[in-house]
Amino acid sequence: MASPSPDVRSWRTSFLTLRDETLNPPPPSSLLTLLQNVILSHPSASLIAAAAQLPSHEITSDLVLLAGLASATLECPDAAAASLQICHLIHDVTCSIRLEINSSSWTIILNFFEKLTKQLLCEADAVNFAKVRTARVDVISEILEIIRHIYRGYGPKSSLSDNTELVGIVLCLISCLHTELLTIHQSNFSLSPATDIRVVYSTSKSLWEMQTIAYVLTGEALSKLGSSISANLWHCVLEGLRKAMDFLASKNLIIEDYVMSRFYATLLHCLHMILLDPKGSLSGHVAGFVSTLQMFFTYGLSSRSFLVPTTIGSVNKENGTSNHKSRFVESSKNEHGRYKPPHLRKKETLMQVPKSLSSSDSELSKNGFTSSDSDQSDGDGFAKFEDPFRSSKARIAAINCVQAICHADPKSLTSLWTILLPETDVLQPRRYPATLMTCLLFDPISKIRIAAASTLAAMLDRHALFFLQVAEYKGSIKCGSFTTLSSSLGHILMQLHRGILYLIQHQPHSGLSTPLFKVLSFLISATPYARMPEELLPSVIVSLRAWMMEDLANKHIGLLGIALSCLEAALSRSPSSVNVLKVLEEDISKDCAHRQQGSSLPHILLQLTERGRHSSVKLEALQVLKALIHNYPSLVTRVWECISSVVYSLLQTRSTDEFSPEICSASWRGESGKSPGSNIEKCTMAGVKVLDECLRAASGFKGTELTDGLEECGSLDIQILSDFRRRIRVSSAPSYDLNGLEAFKCSMEGHLSGSNLWSEVIMKHLPLALSHSSSMVRAASLTCFAGLTLPVFSSFTKENQEFVISLSISAARNDQVSLVRSAACRAIGVIAFFPQVVSCSSVLNEFIRAAEFNSHDPTTSVRITASWALANICDSLRQKATTSHSECSSTLKLDPESISVLVESALRLTKDGDKIKSNAVRALGNLSRFIQFSDHSSPKNLTSNCINLCDSDSDWLERMVQAFVSCVTTGNVKVQWNVCHALGNLFMNDTMKLKNMSWTSAVYSILLLLLRDSTNFKIRIHAAVALSVPGSRLDYGNSFADVVQSLVHVLETLNSDQTSTPSGFKYKGSLEKQVTLTSLHVLGFASSEDDQALKDFLIKKASFLEDWFKLLSASLMEVANQPSSSKETSSVDQEDIYIPHALKKTKLLAAAKSLSNIYTSSKRQGLAQRFVKYVDNLAEDS
Repeated sequence: MASPSPDVRSWRTSFLTLRDETLNPPPPSSLLTLLQNVILSHPSASLIAAAAQLPSHEITSDLVLLAGLASATLECPDAAAASLQICHLIHDVTCSIRLEINSSSWTIILNFFEKLTKQLLCEADAVNFAKVRTARVDVISEILEIIRHIYRGYGPKSSLSDNTELVGIVLCLISCLHTELLTIHQSNFSLSPATDIRVVYSTSKSLWEMQTIAYVLTGEALSKLGSSISANLWHCVLEGLRKAMDFLASKNLIIEDYVMSRFYATLLHCLHMILLDPKGSLSGHVAGFVSTLQMFFTYGLSSRSFLVPTTIGSVNKENGTSNHKSRFVESSKNEHGRYKPPHLRKKETLMQVPKSLSSSDSELSKNGFTSSDSDQSDGDGFAKFEDPFRSSKARIAAINCVQAICHADPKSLTSLWTILLPETDVLQPRRYPATLMTCLLFDPISKIRIAAASTLAAMLDRHALFFLQVAEYKGSIKCGSFTTLSSSLGHILMQLHRGILYLIQHQPHSGLSTPLFKVLSFLISATPYARMPEELLPSVIVSLRAWMMEDLANKHIGLLGIALSCLEAALSRSPSSVNVLKVLEEDISKDCAHRQQGSSLPHILLQLTERGRHSSVKLEALQVLKALIHNYPSLVTRVWECISSVVYSLLQTRSTDEFSPEICSASWRGESGKSPGSNIEKCTMAGVKVLDECLRAASGFKGTELTDGLEECGSLDIQILSDFRRRIRVSSAPSYDLNGLEAFKCSMEGHLSGSNLWSEVIMKHLPLALSHSSSMVRAASLTCFAGLTLPVFSSFTKENQEFVISLSISAARNDQVSLVRSAACRAIGVIAFFPQVVSCSSVLNEFIRAAEFNSHDPTTSVRITASWALANICDSLRQKATTSHSECSSTLKLDPESISVLVESALRLTKDGDKIKSNAVRALGNLSRFIQFSDHSSPKNLTSNCINLCDSDSDWLERMVQAFVSCVTTGNVKVQWNVCHALGNLFMNDTMKLKNMSWTSAVYSILLLLLRDSTNFKIRIHAAVALSVPGSRLDYGNSFADVVQSLVHVLETLNSDQTSTPSGFKYKGSLEKQVTLTSLHVLGFASSEDDQALKDFLIKKASFLEDWFKLLSASLMEVANQPSSSKETSSVDQEDIYIPHALKKTKLLAAAKSLSNIYTSSKRQGLAQRFVKYVDNLAEDS
């Protein structure tokens, strides 16, 4: 074995001596002397030569010992030179030898560098460290290179704590470099403010290279920390990045060369990683980040011809159309040259790089930071659009940072939309101010355009749906004029539409088409088209139609599906657009005029449902057709024949008929694992739903047929001002918003066409659909029955009526699939309202048993529709029992057991979930309205105008009340207001004497509690309605005083009440009116014979009551003095005005008389006189 060299022996002797002398730690000054005499006294060359011959683990152990001892000496005044020598030694060794680092040695080395950085470079005073300051940049460079070399080998094995330590020391080094840069800039610009920024940059180039290395290390450490990064460290990194970004913005340091391009890319990459998983608030940083990030949107493109501000074609500024294709489009079409692998692209590009750039590149490559061309996709034609500085990396990193901010803090970003998005001239290429649309339209790298599209989609998603509802367009922006936020947003939306639609029409890059359509989908959903130019929504539909018409047969399946989704969103926008309807009608008329089908949108959609089309495309096309018919029902007669044929063909198609191997091999949206059968079943179901939509449109279905015109005359005066009379838009009803008169005519005159369509469907389609092997198709077919209207059903032949009824009952009782039974129950719930059914006891009994059968189903969705059907049946019976028309009450002989089934089922279902409980309470409320009870809760003979029912169980009433009380405490909001409504129905039962019931006090207490304390205005309205039902003072029993006092307190606090949800605010006016009417009703029963406590309360509140009466009297006088508007006002409007006026006047007069009498008996003559005056004035007006 060869003997070690003298250098090795000297190394080992020195470090052995050092270990022996430091077994007992000496003072720092002695330790410094020891290091200088034992280690640093040797020539550096001999130490490096010895290290090359020693084992790696021995070198590592010795250097770690040296670093640890050097850390202890840094507090000595004269330790600078020795520390720098040790740092230089470690640097030289690590550059030639790979150290075997573990966690403890990593910590020791980083601790030494951290102390060295903070004390020698940051906190040193000029007297002691004047010589050291001149070499501070060299020290930072050596420390960074040491860390980089060590981390290259140790990084994959490093722990979270190791990476946390690394980020900490690197942040300290970056701070020192930033100080050096700031010093250089201040010294240069203080001498000559006009100094060229490039001159300053040339003197600080090495500092930017070192910062690049530092940010690369930071990025690698952050990637390993991931979501485990501590909040404190996250804030430190964020503050450091904000400091660097602000420095760039303040000095306008956007320099296009290789070094700076690398620096920008690494800096922005670190920022992106920090923004992806925020550990704190970003609101204070968003504005600063965005303003700097915007500077990079066109970085590296300043000399590109496609950013010269020239006009793109001949653009029509109103509609965004162009007669000529843009220079960008022409160039992008030509950019797809011969394919060149990335390594060949890189070689060719480097051949064109200037000499100085190549040297800089090689320097960074030497340090281990090489670049790939992954940011340029293979179709970008990189040979044509050279990117020698790799500037595209900085651009895409800046866009990704904006997207990360959008996900992390969308609310803060919305205030900066005017910076990121254009308000004018989106199709005009510009470099400043650059926007995301500039990147999307004009960047030569498709990957960057895709990133810009993804960022736009993120901005338009979620929060923007609410934020953009204030947007409006008021014409072009005048230069220099003040623009409101709503107007700015309106112009932004216009420019987004113009740019996106232009790209969809002219973009040849298929990879960009998918994100473009995604952006368009979000844009359609977020835009308030009612506040925008009326031609905007039609232009979207026309553009999508034009895109689909162009080479329709060869369209990519996935793109076609996404385009159809956008089209569905556009046609589904509410309210419906008159201009869209005109476009659709004109297209259909042109087809008819030329006797050809294919150019209009409906016929394009029908083409996409033909045999041989991919099932996913078929499904999307059918859904678009459904949206078209739903929002534009007047078109149904013009496309019915084709739709009927398509759906009939789908119903006749077997699962295997449609699918050739070629079609099956094409997958879309992850459907490759699905069987062909399931796809064709979905298409058939969608076809039946289109059929359903057509039937509803032709029948004039509005969804309010179940209750329109069926209000009880006895309760009308109580509910006239309540929420019950609000017109509710039913989502399943077609939209008739375009023209009220036409909609009215459609609903009144369309019954004949509706009947004809229904007859065709019953004969042709439903027999196939209801016997289909797919449960989805059978369920959709039964749902059609839920769209029936009374006029259409009445026009059916007896055979067709029996067909509908029998199939609904059969499906509800016999089908094995819960989905089908649920649809059958919904159909039963609708049909049960028709007089032909209510008048036939056998059919009604079958309906009751079918619904009751399904109320036991283990599937919740089935129990929900079954309970809904039961509640509707009870509602229909209530209307039948309480109507004053003899023809509606003389033909029904209901099975006595059926009423018992209804009651017991409803009582049982009140213990189910909230949705079922709500329907059960409604059913009990309707039953309690007409079931006849004696004073002792036993049956009694019925009046002549009521249905002859069975004897009721003696405990029904008590169990109903217990169920109501239980549901108030356990149910949700809907259950609670249904309980209030049910109690109102119960109070209307004339055969039940409220004054004799033991539970009345508890029920009144519940109603008062809901009226006072509920945050939901609808609940309070229903509670007030129920409290106004009792017709006499005795019906309130011992609770009368509590009712009066609670109502007065509610009146006093109405203006200060706050609803828990913004959507409830619209009910506040109805609540005020209903509480007013209820209070007048109850005060009308007050008398001088009431308890003294109540009279004292009314005297105490006399001032408030007087002001209240004065206000009510004034409002009545104002209504009475208004000129008659009967000619201009519809009958519904007259009812809403004049019936409340007469009703309020009557109630006000009665209440004034009662209070006058109370104040007179209490010897309050002044108060009594004023209320007598109110009575006289009201009597005179009568």
